[in-house]
Amino acid sequence: MAKVKYYYDSETLSYRKIKRKKRTTFKYAMVFLTAAALFGFLSFFIVSQYIESPKERQMARELQNMELQFELLNKRTDDAFAALENVEERDNAIYRLYFEANPIPIEQRRAGFGGINRYKKYEGYNNSQLIAESNKRLDILEKAIVVQSKSLDEIAKLAEDKEKFLEAIPAIQPINNVNLTRMASGYGYRTDPFTKVRKFHFGMDFTAPRGTPIYASGNGVIKRADNNSTGYGNHIRIDHGYGYISLYAHMYKFNVKVNQRVKRGDLIGFVGSTGRSEAPHLHYEVFKDGERINPINFYYGNLSAEEYDILLKKASLENQSLD
Repeated sequence: MAKVKYYYDSETLSYRKIKRKKRTTFKYAMVFLTAAALFGFLSFFIVSQYIESPKERQMARELQNMELQFELLNKRTDDAFAALENVEERDNAIYRLYFEANPIPIEQRRAGFGGINRYKKYEGYNNSQLIAESNKRLDILEKAIVVQSKSLDEIAKLAEDKEKFLEAIPAIQPINNVNLTRMASGYGYRTDPFTKVRKFHFGMDFTAPRGTPIYASGNGVIKRADNNSTGYGNHIRIDHGYGYISLYAHMYKFNVKVNQRVKRGDLIGFVGSTGRSEAPHLHYEVFKDGERINPINFYYGNLSAEEYDILLKKASLENQSLD
């Protein structure tokens, strides 16, 4: 119950009850409501700044999940680019080289889209750059796949009339895997076994017991079968045509003669350790237009994908050669 207030009336010498005017009551009520509204607004503002609502927490989780998904998408895009680059490298360095087609420059493979801004629709959002960049990379990847697909179509067309060419390419490992002790050294910088100096090794060394069969890696004509090249010892050179020559060094003995025609897989000689050699092995080289190239690119004819992968890893190790 509200307290009753009085005031002293000096005229009547008595106490009279104080009566509040309606205007005053209304003014007090408005002041109270205004203060309450202001307090409520300030409270809401402070709470909204420091305390998340359930809806805001849900939206934050969704945003975090979206960012994670974009990161995973970018990782998968990176993996796809890496796989595509491997195909592109083989396309330029092997397939297009085989068929004397011009390599496709990286600028053409990775070209974007000129003219209109294709990604304007992604602007104006908190993660616009992330979304636009992801879509841009996917578009470039898609275009690169189309370019590569057209390139392979071109190669397939060239291959239709080049059966003889394919038969001539040195495309198999010259020693069977079952006869190999190990793949001793690959193409690249290796330590010389005699001088211990690091120098470039232009072939691949396959260790195998003396007398292990050596096979022609492609169709061709025996151009040399002698020991008149310094360091090679008994060696054979096969001219495959199309600018390709394969060389087989440090042989024990020959099974062919000069000017003899051979086919891929024919027995041409046996493993030895003649010439500048530290142990029985086959030193194998491939030439294209007079330049030595890495033989690792020419074993698709008799190795499975698993065997090729193992050989590739061994060949990449920088160790000591055997010649």
